[in-house]
Amino acid sequence: MFPDYDIIVVGGGHAGCEAAAASARMGSKVLMITLNLATIAQMSCNPAMGGIAKGQIVREIDALGGYSGIVTDHTMIQFRMLNKSKGPAMWSPRAQSDRVLFAARWKEMLEQIPNLDFWQDSVTELIVKKGKVEGVKTKHGLEFCAKSVIITSGTFLNGSIHIGRKSFSGGRLGEAPSSGFTQNLVSFGIESERLKTGTPVRVDGRTIDFSRLIEQPGDEVSGKFSFLDTPVLKKQLSCYLAYTDEGVHDILRTGFDDSPMFSGRIQGSGPRYCPSIEDKIDRFSDKDRHQLFVEPEGWNSIEYYINGFSSSLPLEVQYKALRNIPGFEKSKILKPGYAIEYDYFPPTQLDFTLESRKVENLFFAGQVNGTTGYEEAACQGLMAGINAHLKIRNHEPFILKRSEAYIGVLIDDLITKGTKEPYRMFTSRAEFRILLRQDNADSRLTRKGYELGLASQERLDRLNEKEFLIQKIQDTIHTQKTTPDEINPYLVKSGSSSISIKTCAQKILLRPQVSIHGLIGNVSSLRNSLETLTPYDVFKEALESAEIAIKYKGYLDREKEMAEKISKLENTKLREDFDYSQLKSISFEGREKLSKIKPRTIGQASRISGISPSDISVLLIHIGA
Repeated sequence: MFPDYDIIVVGGGHAGCEAAAASARMGSKVLMITLNLATIAQMSCNPAMGGIAKGQIVREIDALGGYSGIVTDHTMIQFRMLNKSKGPAMWSPRAQSDRVLFAARWKEMLEQIPNLDFWQDSVTELIVKKGKVEGVKTKHGLEFCAKSVIITSGTFLNGSIHIGRKSFSGGRLGEAPSSGFTQNLVSFGIESERLKTGTPVRVDGRTIDFSRLIEQPGDEVSGKFSFLDTPVLKKQLSCYLAYTDEGVHDILRTGFDDSPMFSGRIQGSGPRYCPSIEDKIDRFSDKDRHQLFVEPEGWNSIEYYINGFSSSLPLEVQYKALRNIPGFEKSKILKPGYAIEYDYFPPTQLDFTLESRKVENLFFAGQVNGTTGYEEAACQGLMAGINAHLKIRNHEPFILKRSEAYIGVLIDDLITKGTKEPYRMFTSRAEFRILLRQDNADSRLTRKGYELGLASQERLDRLNEKEFLIQKIQDTIHTQKTTPDEINPYLVKSGSSSISIKTCAQKILLRPQVSIHGLIGNVSSLRNSLETLTPYDVFKEALESAEIAIKYKGYLDREKEMAEKISKLENTKLREDFDYSQLKSISFEGREKLSKIKPRTIGQASRISGISPSDISVLLIHIGA
């Protein structure tokens, strides 16, 4: 009745979409099984992509040939580059998306992949023979055979929703959970634990007094995520800022006795960096107000997402507190805020390809690995899809180093350190964030994506052109000089000291007050040399990268040198069957963790929590390094 597949992807969220797209486009015959085909790629929480460090991840997904950046560019309603007042290592693109259009565009792109089939159902069992996965069984009593299975079930595994004292089963509000599958996975020796996340009320925008809020428009000149020639946003919708106050906090405190979080009915750990409003009030009792971001859900939607007001308090408390926030006095709630508790599988049980160490050819990606956020899920899905395809063809795995991508940092953190709370990416997690910028994700990763068969020839051609232009711009700035008469008016206006003799343009650009656009606009010889360079969109990207390369050369060189030193540890391999119990000079905790995680290299071993520098010295001596 049904054909056999190379790969089955369980789940249709952000991880599942990238996993299915990647493996199918690489040549595998793929089946996506999801509870509801109408909710593929749904934005369950806030309608936005990117943000601090997350924006870098979306650009990396795009550089490798993934789809998240393309979908975002086609469906965004606002774009902002965050942290522009800081150095370029911190610049992070963020887009507000049209929730409905985002999911529709993703589904449309998936349906255009010839090797990808879909089935609406719930997976209840794995088919495993001799320790190797061979397919799945579904709630409808069907069996699908495959060489590999990727689990991307999000928050649906034994999902439980909490609103005040009310609790009921659900993977999302209004959607049934997946029951029984966790127990089946546990039967194969896979450990399971519980986590918690939450979402805020959605409010009818027609009932908000926006005149009392602080408008947050998008950037004057919109950016984008994809390195391809995707649309640039011409018109944007604004977001808004609002604030709670002590009166709002007092109302919220009246619901604490009924809160599932404080009563102990929620056992799972919640996200530390995105806590519920009641958690914020409890943990930061010295704060007399908290910031809220009021975000539109789409071009033609009345729905607004109140970012920062996540809550599992009784609905009447949420409603009363909301109506005491300035601007929300007459507001109407469309959907309540709620907490959701769900099963996840500690990621220390995985290999660095995201393959299970308990069941061969079984991969896990997304929130089932303990992460939070669309971007973290999507990049895991992409990597799992790539590695599942490579594994069943006996090809070498694809693993990104910490010095190569935020994706590499994320996966390395999960596998070596694990997580007891929903993991969220931050720039501070990356040791090499000057190298891992959002502007150079294509230079770092597109050739790798092209070799995998994911990044197109068009991507490679654009990258080659961009890198040619970057070098041309740098060479021109190195050789051109400017006179005092030409440049001094601009320098004085910019707050920089004037020059008295003819000076190299590069030396001028090193000044913090001087921008490359200002330099080109005021030095005619430089402008004449560069204005013939085309195409303009690639030239624009190249200008930014060239400016960063010149201004931050010293920092970049030092970080590259450090990365090269550390890579020696990363290249010092450890055997998978290494018997750590024999190393009596290492603490019992160290031996236990090394035996469980089985690091591939000395570098990965050094990042395991509880492994000391002296433990690493013992390892190096033992392997003769």
